Amino acid sequence: MKNNLVFVFAVLFLFLLFSCSRQNDKIAKKKKVQTVDNSLKTILERGTLIATTDYNSTNYFIYRGEPAGYQYELLKAYAKYLGVELEIVVNNDLDKAFDDLLNGEVDLIAIGLTITGKRNKMVDFTIPMTQTRQVLVQRKPKNWRKMKTYDEVESHLIRNPLELAGKMIYVPFNSSFVARLKNLQEEIGDTILIVEFPRDSEKLIEMVANGDIDYTIADEHIAKVNQKYYPDIDVSTAVSFPQNIAWAVKKGADSLRISINNWFSEFKNSRIARFTYDKYFVNPRSIQYAHKYYSIRSGNISAWDELLKKKSKELDWDWRLLASMIYQESRFQPDAMSWMGATGLMQLMPGTAETYGFDDISSPEENIEAGIRHLKALDERFKDLIKDPNERIKFVLAAYNVGIAHVFDARRLAEKYGKDPNVWDNNVDYFLRNKSDPKYYKDSVVYYGYCRGEEPYKYVHDILERYEHYKNMIN
Repeated sequence: MKNNLVFVFAVLFLFLLFSCSRQNDKIAKKKKVQTVDNSLKTILERGTLIATTDYNSTNYFIYRGEPAGYQYELLKAYAKYLGVELEIVVNNDLDKAFDDLLNGEVDLIAIGLTITGKRNKMVDFTIPMTQTRQVLVQRKPKNWRKMKTYDEVESHLIRNPLELAGKMIYVPFNSSFVARLKNLQEEIGDTILIVEFPRDSEKLIEMVANGDIDYTIADEHIAKVNQKYYPDIDVSTAVSFPQNIAWAVKKGADSLRISINNWFSEFKNSRIARFTYDKYFVNPRSIQYAHKYYSIRSGNISAWDELLKKKSKELDWDWRLLASMIYQESRFQPDAMSWMGATGLMQLMPGTAETYGFDDISSPEENIEAGIRHLKALDERFKDLIKDPNERIKFVLAAYNVGIAHVFDARRLAEKYGKDPNVWDNNVDYFLRNKSDPKYYKDSVVYYGYCRGEEPYKYVHDILERYEHYKNMIN
């Protein structure tokens, strides 16, 4: 009897244990379903990839009116791969960049981050996109060009990390260089005076070149690019082994990380990938550095910046928006002429120029003046219909490109098909873009017929996109 009771209790215990186990499995599976990673899905649904990068001579800058930079071009290529737009958030404060990522304000960091153990605890990294070493940036002796031998120059430079003992080295605040120098202190058994400074690597390199400080540490590819602009600095002393550089995503953003890895695994072997890397890190860039419309050094967009700052007030536009429009029209070339006969910076047709009292031999200043008068006239036509000035700008730009009649046709189509005739995005722009389709240009509400609408659609999009880049980098 006793043995039977023991057997019954044992069976009951196993049954309860099995039931609990199955219940726990169900709970675990439920939790797993609830924590599905939507990082990539969110981007695709939003239609925009939001990435943060820094404004410097390699990652992101304006050159002759166009956005450029290694990280910028990689991000553009990946956004195209996804079939989405790209939005850049400029951040030269690394702590802020990490905060933005962790708070969900950006999807990824593309600043050329070295992969470190400390950072691995905060974020997930993609596969490495390139490698670099940390190098010492120091000045060559003042009269190095007159020295007779290579050894004479070398005798003034630090080549052995042991010689860093007692030296004061400035590095960007909270950068990976701090940890490397602290490790180096342990390795050499002496003190290195580490000064964390609230500036990025390029600013510190400039300070070394100008004699404001003696030493800084930088990633080798950044240091070599800057050496082209500052030939009096030396960047040949390595202070670390090669390190991997990658993009960073939020912890657990596996779908986005895997997508980037899949894309880059193919992209890195392509001709365009090699060309892009060589363009920024291998080929000489001294001409670019010296160019007065290279934004990092000059802060200028074009030769007409001061005039645009003055004239844009008449239009009540941001001068950088007007600059983006002029770039779209003429690439800032005052003698530009189209196959249709449009001339000058603002590519005015002869009839339009004549309306405002100008001809095709007017000066660049007069060409801008005529263009602004035309923009003001177009703005007046829309002012009572579209109250929001930012929304109205899109209609004005489209009308400047294709003519106001076609824009009004697109507004009537939008109204007929239940869209808002006073909203551009996903409303009027759709019908203007499709005004080459007989379904629309033969519609009874269309008075002015066929229009190759893809051109004005792209015109508005490109001007506004470039304007965002100008706002990121030019005050």
